[in-house]
Amino acid sequence: MQTEFSIDTNGPGLIEFTARIADWLPPRDGLLTVFVRHTSCSLLIQENADPDVQSDLLGWLVRLVPPADSASMRFITHRAEGVDDMPAHIKAAHLPVSLQIPVQDGRMRLGTWQGVFLFEHREAPHTRHVALHFAPDPVE
Repeated sequence: MQTEFSIDTNGPGLIEFTARIADWLPPRDGLLTVFVRHTSCSLLIQENADPDVQSDLLGWLVRLVPPADSASMRFITHRAEGVDDMPAHIKAAHLPVSLQIPVQDGRMRLGTWQGVFLFEHREAPHTRHVALHFAPDPVE
């Protein structure tokens, strides 16, 4: 069973879409794969209780990989789509673009404070596409 979600972004940050996934899942056991179909954003399972966690992750990533016009990023040659483009690709190369989540009785086996997030790395708004595949447990 497969589907695709569109997620609109408004610049860098994390957008939780756990509830959308939960609403789509069938009431069965199995394995869920979530895959983002872009090279300048990522997926994360992360804390969804305290928004400071999301803010701190964004701040850490900006310090780790600054915009291409930063002095520390002089080595970057891919600048055709702006100073945030190649850094976004680097961020996506370090973070997951797919996730696998066990499902029991139609519920993701996430921890108490865990949620599924799209992590946008570009400055401009984008519409991102996330593919979902649910594989039912064959022994059911």
